[in-house]
Amino acid sequence: MLGGYYFTYDENHPLCFNPFFIAKEDKPDTEKRENIKTLLVTLWKKEDETFNRSEYTALSNLLALYYKKLKNDPTIFACFNTFYEFLRDEFVQVLKDDKVQARHFDVSNFLYVLRPYYKGGEYDYLLNATENLELLDERFIVFELDNIKDHPILFPVVTIIIMEVFISKLRKLEDKRKVILIEEAWKAIAKEGMAEYIKYLFKTVRKHFGEAVVVTQDVEDIISSPVVKQAIINNSDCKILLDQSKYQNKFEEIQQLLGLDDKEETLVLSINKANDPNRKYKEVFISLGGKVSKVYRTEVSPEEYFTYTTEQSEKYRVKRYAEQFRSMEKAVSVLASEMKSLN
Repeated sequence: MLGGYYFTYDENHPLCFNPFFIAKEDKPDTEKRENIKTLLVTLWKKEDETFNRSEYTALSNLLALYYKKLKNDPTIFACFNTFYEFLRDEFVQVLKDDKVQARHFDVSNFLYVLRPYYKGGEYDYLLNATENLELLDERFIVFELDNIKDHPILFPVVTIIIMEVFISKLRKLEDKRKVILIEEAWKAIAKEGMAEYIKYLFKTVRKHFGEAVVVTQDVEDIISSPVVKQAIINNSDCKILLDQSKYQNKFEEIQQLLGLDDKEETLVLSINKANDPNRKYKEVFISLGGKVSKVYRTEVSPEEYFTYTTEQSEKYRVKRYAEQFRSMEKAVSVLASEMKSLN
């Protein structure tokens, strides 16, 4: 509907990014370089392997020289392939002249471990994208992580890409509202790197005219991670709860965690208990900083309903109509008219 971009993974259309790419008029800022270094270390080292200061310095020098070469030769396309070739063909020579740096940086091991991401390797598609490079001004981006959440290579890489994309938006789009929404939070929070990122987000996002939202079906998803538990709860002035009937016998724990008073507890547990049978709606509890707390009816128009429906058969109808009319808006409009005529 918004004409955004949807990143998802399947074997026929694997995920591909290009964290090395920069527009011609730009230069790699500190955060860009730090994100690439984090990415390279993630690909190079296992979680239980150490990464020392000398290796960090060597990677910094490597990236500085690589981007200097790109600046001097505009015909070179920034991507992992050209980075790997620069590393193999030129930086190796730099190390031969710098015995101290060479002694502390195992370039042979680095080249060997990163070889699968170079052309001809198993993951050569992953970091060499040639399209969808300008994500900064893309209004709506979805990263579907469900198919890769347990993948030891893809999940860490995509996590770092998400960090870079959103932090770049935070820093550079100063006059625009930015929102990151993390759904099914436990899948992301379970990974240590992502948990630290969420913690960082909730502490800084509002300073940059941004908003971070976490959606979960179970509060346990959040409180099970000590890294983010307090970062999310303490920095979330707006709390929205749907029907909590299944937790009514143990709501005291949720009440304590979210800092709800007895009046708010009563409001939450009243949700959907006395709905008007002649109206089609659901109720929702919203607390704004603990100062304003109310239960609201949520009743949407047919157009909104078909735009947001997650019912598989209805999603299929929307997709089929969109193909028929070559317009998502037209598809939703026709389905909404059909629903109104039935009523």
